Amino acid sequence: MKNLTFFLLFLSFFCFAQKQDLKKEINAITNDKNATVAVSVTGIDFPLHFENKNGEKKLPMLSVFKFHIALAVLNKVDQGKLKLDQPIFIKKADLLENTWSPIREKYPDGNIEMPLSELIKYTVAKSDNNGCDLLLRLIGGTETVQKFINNKGIKNFTIKADEAQMHKGYEFMYWNTTSTNDSNLLLMNFFDGKVLSKNSTSFLMKTMIETTTGTTKIVAQLPKGTPVAHKTGSSGKDEKGLTIAENDIGIITLPNGKHYAISVFVSDSMETEETNTKIIADISKRVFDYFSRK
Repeated sequence: MKNLTFFLLFLSFFCFAQKQDLKKEINAITNDKNATVAVSVTGIDFPLHFENKNGEKKLPMLSVFKFHIALAVLNKVDQGKLKLDQPIFIKKADLLENTWSPIREKYPDGNIEMPLSELIKYTVAKSDNNGCDLLLRLIGGTETVQKFINNKGIKNFTIKADEAQMHKGYEFMYWNTTSTNDSNLLLMNFFDGKVLSKNSTSFLMKTMIETTTGTTKIVAQLPKGTPVAHKTGSSGKDEKGLTIAENDIGIITLPNGKHYAISVFVSDSMETEETNTKIIADISKRVFDYFSRK
């Protein structure tokens, strides 16, 4: 009995020491940067949570909010108010210029019908801004998303501006905020089936794994073939060279089949775009290596 007690104490101390090492490694990546960096890491099917000093801070989401919007849309599908195969008519007037829109690039003249499922994929996996605003209008605007996410127990979350509004000025990019801790909580609950039905959860997980944006962020340094279901966000730089946000949140599957949520927000950064994305990539690699060793 004494040997078992000693072993458990040793194991607890060893895990604590490892966690402290991970904290030091992450702090070493962020400490000398001219930016606010928030990091949260949460085991989904194993007990572990790590956050840095900014884990509770509400920071601008940018396109990360398209994950939350997709959840609210799919909730309408689960309620029978929408169907994934229903056609959505897209007018040419819906395809705004001077915004990121693979839909507009493919259908410049608009006036097409697209299944709701495909519109969600464009919005999440390709981060289409016009698709995002079409989804918002379909469900009644940002207020619908705000209420749904709050009802799922996520309190540090605010959504007020759609993509069209955010493109009217950099100040509007600060209207949509959340914390990395709350991002992880939502990711964990989503994965556990506490947010959507099983079918909707599987659909969105698959869509997020197929994400083509943010290849220099969370996924950049992970082993090829690692399943990563993620959503990125990026503001670009303002006229003073300030990056309002460079973000990535996601669910990563380890080689042993376990999963963890990771959210990294780089905000109000005067670093280069390459440095901002490398901060996220370096942190993601350190976390993956830490769990792989364990």
